[in-house]
Amino acid sequence: MATTEHGPLAGVRVVELAGIGPGPFAAMLLADLGADVVRVDRPAGPGLGIDPAFDLTNRNKRSVLVDLKAEGGPDRVLDLVERADILIEGFRPGVAERLGVGPDACLARNPGLVYGRMTGWGQDGPLAERAGHDIAYIALTGTLSMIGKPGEPPTVPANLVGDYAGGSLYLVVGVLAALQHARTPGGTGQVVDAAIVDGAAHLATMIHGMLAAGGWQDRRGSNLLDGGCPFYGSYETADGQYMAVGPLEQQFYDEFIKLLGIEDRAPDRKDVTRWAELRTVVADRFRTRTRAEWTEVFEATDACVAPVLSLREAPHHPHLAARSTFVEHGGLTQPAPAPRFSATPVSVRSGPAQPGADTEDVARDWDVPSVHRPRKDTTD
Repeated sequence: MATTEHGPLAGVRVVELAGIGPGPFAAMLLADLGADVVRVDRPAGPGLGIDPAFDLTNRNKRSVLVDLKAEGGPDRVLDLVERADILIEGFRPGVAERLGVGPDACLARNPGLVYGRMTGWGQDGPLAERAGHDIAYIALTGTLSMIGKPGEPPTVPANLVGDYAGGSLYLVVGVLAALQHARTPGGTGQVVDAAIVDGAAHLATMIHGMLAAGGWQDRRGSNLLDGGCPFYGSYETADGQYMAVGPLEQQFYDEFIKLLGIEDRAPDRKDVTRWAELRTVVADRFRTRTRAEWTEVFEATDACVAPVLSLREAPHHPHLAARSTFVEHGGLTQPAPAPRFSATPVSVRSGPAQPGADTEDVARDWDVPSVHRPRKDTTD
C-alpha cells in the first residue's frame, strides 16, 4: 500500500507499538483520518487471540516485524521514530524504557516527536504498576456505578466507555493537540499521558455538575438519563424485541403519548411520584405490538423513538445505509471512518494489516532501510 494521500492527516507519520485495546483503536482512528500508521508488531503477536485478518482496528495501517528484545531491535524502532510525528505505546509504566524505546530515547532521536502513552491507571499514582482492564477503570471512577437497574449489579457497557471513549479518544485528542504545539514556532515534542481513569472520569463532567446542584441522585436507575425516567429508556415489544424511548422535551413527549395511544391515561410526567405508574402504562402498551409495527408508527415523527437493533441488523437500517455509516471492504462489514470532511474525505483504504507484510514498502517510503533487516530470534 502506498502512503495515503487521503484524509486531513495526510502526511502525518505514526509509529504504533503493537498492543491490544485502546492503543490500536486510537492508531486506527489516526489511520482512518489519513495518517500513515506503521504498526510495529512483535514476532509472537500481540496476544489478542483473533485472526489478524479480522482485526479491524488494524485497518488502514501498515505493519513491520521487530523483536524489541533482540539485538538491534530498539535501534530499528528508533530509526522509524526519527522519521515519525507521533508514537503510540500501551505498555505498563516503565516497560518501554526497559525496552530502549521510552520517551527519553525517542525524543533524543526526534525532539519534535509526540510520544503518546496509553494506560488504564496512568503513568503515576498508587495503582500505576497494577494490571487492569476496562471494567476496573470505570468502576473506580464512579462511571460503572451509574449504569444498570437499581437493586441489581451494574451493567457492563462492553469496553466502549473505558477503553475506547475514556482511553482511545482522549489519546487521539491529546496527540493531535500536542502535534499542533510541536508544529508551532518554538514548539517541541512532548509526552502525552492518556489514562483511562482520567478520561472516564472526565466523561462524567456534566453529571458531577448535576450532582453538585442536586439534580442527580448518586444511585443508578434514579435519574433522568440513567433509566430511572419512564420516558427515557427501552421497552419490550410483543415479539420480544425492544424500542428505545427518549422524548425529553414536552412537545416531543406530547407526540409520543399520542402516537403510543396513551394520551388519555398517562399520568402527569412531572409528578415523579407517579413515574412507576407511567412506566407500567407505557410498558403495557408497547407489549401490544411488534417492534416492526411500532417502528412504522414512530418513523418520520419527532417522538424520539427508535427500534433497538442488533449489531448485524444496524448496517441495513435505511438511514445508516443511505449515509454509508457501515461499509464493506474485503468481505468484512464494518463501521465507516468518522467524522466526515468536506475537503479531505476519509475511507477504508485497506484491510487489517498483516504482521510484517509491509516491511519492504515502509523501508522504502520512510527511507529507513534498517527495518528490512532479517530479524534475529530472541531467547527469553
